[in-house]
Amino acid sequence: MTENTGVIVIGGGYAGVMAANRLTQRADVAVTLINPRPTFVERIRLHQLVAGSHEAVVDYREVLREGVRLVVDTVTRIDAAERGVTLASGGTLGYDHLVYAVGSGSADPRVPGASEFAYPIATLEEARRLRPVLDAASATAAVTVVGGGPTGIETAAELAEEGRAVTLVCGGVLGPYLHRRGRRSVARRLAGLGVTVLEGPDTKVTAVTRDAVRLSGGRTLPSEVTVWTAGFGVPDLAARSGLSTDALGRLLTDETLTSVDDPRIVAAGDSAAPSNLPLRMSCQAAMPLGARAADTVLSRIAGEQPAPLNQVFAGQCVSLGRRAGIFQFAHRNDVALWFHVDGRPGAKLKEFVCKSVVKHLGDEARKPGSYSLHRVPGGAERRQLLRAATPPAPAATPAADRS
Repeated sequence: MTENTGVIVIGGGYAGVMAANRLTQRADVAVTLINPRPTFVERIRLHQLVAGSHEAVVDYREVLREGVRLVVDTVTRIDAAERGVTLASGGTLGYDHLVYAVGSGSADPRVPGASEFAYPIATLEEARRLRPVLDAASATAAVTVVGGGPTGIETAAELAEEGRAVTLVCGGVLGPYLHRRGRRSVARRLAGLGVTVLEGPDTKVTAVTRDAVRLSGGRTLPSEVTVWTAGFGVPDLAARSGLSTDALGRLLTDETLTSVDDPRIVAAGDSAAPSNLPLRMSCQAAMPLGARAADTVLSRIAGEQPAPLNQVFAGQCVSLGRRAGIFQFAHRNDVALWFHVDGRPGAKLKEFVCKSVVKHLGDEARKPGSYSLHRVPGGAERRQLLRAATPPAPAATPAADRS
């Protein structure tokens, strides 16, 4: 009797769940998903959790294939040589193949006082910590949101719609991804909600105190509650485990998402740096990367050559409270187009996207292999970038690993 091939997936977010579900296409593959929480987090709804309009969690029974073993724990080290992982609880688990999908979280702000007095919301625990703080603050309390990206915009709009006095400090341009037409639309909506938007080179935060935010231009803003949405970081698990990473700590891989150090380790989602040219951190990238990572593992098990990455983008979706939003369309290479949908239709599109993400995961759980967005034709711009760059050499695949 042939022994099952054991695959461990580290991380139960968008990429990890997609990979775990897809790996169950083979009956002889035993999949273990290791995640620090017992529920799936809808990260793209965390700003709603902060504002009290959504819990931002889904039961794993809705999105995870029955038969995938869920281990609620944290991996503290990967031992590539021994093909095992060490858990925070003290146990160890062995694997034949490993999918590294640890995601991303808040970056160290490196701004005096930010760690002590500002509230990040990149994780479920952080968002839950902020919610009672806002509840305890008076209705007229000055709230400052730091960061002009989608999370900052969404959080500012959501809180302003509640009647909060919100200032959005961009530290640069409002919505840097957006086309200028889309940016104007977002600015109009925020102004209509009463959000004070501060952008430009003099709006970089230089210090945070218990009741104020200081800017590079010399201005000091009163702030009873400061929300920090600027920047993301990745866990340092790969680096701590002696695996090659980029400067941010993402696992370095080739274009099949295979680690440059070990052909039995593949990466997906925000924590992957294929050819040292990582994609934009987003669920839009994470789920196709999760599917591609699973396909790479399945190809190696079958003794076949894995297909390379073929990632395309549709744009960026940003909610602007519960009654408005914007869908910014983009070229397949993730550069914004002039065209966007805003207002109430934009809000409906954003909600459709949020629900579709969960549906895609649930559909893959019910019918592994059904997801196909990672195979949409495209990728010419990425191939040009690869020719212009000098990517790390792909990991070799010994004959013994093709069995």
